[in-house]
Amino acid sequence: MQDELLYQRIAAGIEFQIFKEVLRVGDKLPSIRTVCREQGVSMSTATQAYFELERKGLIESRPKSGYYVSQLSHKSLESPFTSHPTSETSNNYIDDLVLRVNDSLCDNKLTQFSLSVPSDELLPIAKLNKAVLHAMRNLPYSGTGYELAQGNLDLRRQIARWSFTWGGKLREEDIVITAGCRNALALSLMAVTKCGDSIAVESPVYFGILQLAKSLGLNIVELSTNSKTGIEIEALKKVMPQIKACLLVSNFNNPLGSCMPDEQKKEVVSLLSKHEIPLLEDDLYADTYFGNSRPLSCKSFDEEGNVLWCSSVSKTLAPGYRVGWVAAGKYTEQVKRLSLLHSGSASTLTQQVVADFLENGRYENHLRRLRGILHTNSLQFLRAIGEYFPEDTRVTKPQGGFVLWLELNKKIDAIRLYEKAHRQRISIAPGPMFTLQNQYSNCIRLSYGLKWSRELETGLKQLGRMAKEMTNE
Repeated sequence: MQDELLYQRIAAGIEFQIFKEVLRVGDKLPSIRTVCREQGVSMSTATQAYFELERKGLIESRPKSGYYVSQLSHKSLESPFTSHPTSETSNNYIDDLVLRVNDSLCDNKLTQFSLSVPSDELLPIAKLNKAVLHAMRNLPYSGTGYELAQGNLDLRRQIARWSFTWGGKLREEDIVITAGCRNALALSLMAVTKCGDSIAVESPVYFGILQLAKSLGLNIVELSTNSKTGIEIEALKKVMPQIKACLLVSNFNNPLGSCMPDEQKKEVVSLLSKHEIPLLEDDLYADTYFGNSRPLSCKSFDEEGNVLWCSSVSKTLAPGYRVGWVAAGKYTEQVKRLSLLHSGSASTLTQQVVADFLENGRYENHLRRLRGILHTNSLQFLRAIGEYFPEDTRVTKPQGGFVLWLELNKKIDAIRLYEKAHRQRISIAPGPMFTLQNQYSNCIRLSYGLKWSRELETGLKQLGRMAKEMTNE
């Protein structure tokens, strides 16, 4: 009875501090050993107190890191509604706005909430520089020669070994190295479609995918998508007679952050394979998971070679290296020929650097640190949105990736909010960038792939104030 009172007292004290915001979202709690020492209680009592706080959803455990405040009990943010795109495509896709947002990414005077890659401060730049010097010393002619058209053998071997973590069962000969993930997607689309074909995608969907498909003369069919679990399978079934391929960001989708459950991935792979519709899987974000293990990929369930699995290190290690790859299954030969025809091989030097990072464990060490920072940042952003934005704001709560999707009051025009924010030196990504239809006009995407700072807090506060003003107009 005494132990029960003790653990409840400890839990109640921490809960009070969270409620009063003495402990804020993202703050690290004392270790269980510290609680034992400071409170004079047993290990089991301290552990039970933390379990009680976890049960209430107030704190969460992170492997090899400790316990962190996860939310404020009195400020619960609702998730966005499931999207319901129509079958009609608008001609009003705003290419100029996409270019403006992209062109501002190198403007250091802006608070870059529109950036969907980790900031330089979160990358192991010094270690990468050392790896470049090492590669130059060891590669023939210091890495200035051409690489194999299929890509660096060491890198393909390391990617194949890395695939073991998610059940990929890949071999080095299954993989083609590309100039980033978008190049991998482009080659894959060219291998399985022709101009005038239709492909199915999530909605909202990353604007780069829309631009790529349009450039290849493809028609886009946007699917109803849940902010937590990805596409609605019934929506996919309805459009299957009209599509030649399906392109999905299965893990921590950009911009929603959704992650398809394993059973749903398995069902999608089986369904598409049965109808001989290739699945292009953009798996850029899976390594940025916040939980105990990396989510499986659709490729994990591919028995027929029908999944073209695309990824890169652009979102996790070195955006500017432009090192990506595709495991194209039964379409590998077509992709290899297209790669040789359109782009040749990626940079010899950067391929070797990435291979070395994978081989000696530096990549995984970096990822562990990056995942912890991103998780804490996501909680800080959710806390700030709850404090500063209108009460009816809906926001995603991803378990990995870099971005949050906000669904604002219908009175708020996202493009107008973008313009107002830009004048205040704040950059956001308006919702209409992520569709070819007239939708998401009251939505925005924010990136938390930044080093948390007072400047970010101030920027979110300003952004929330602008949203409130527009709601009250």
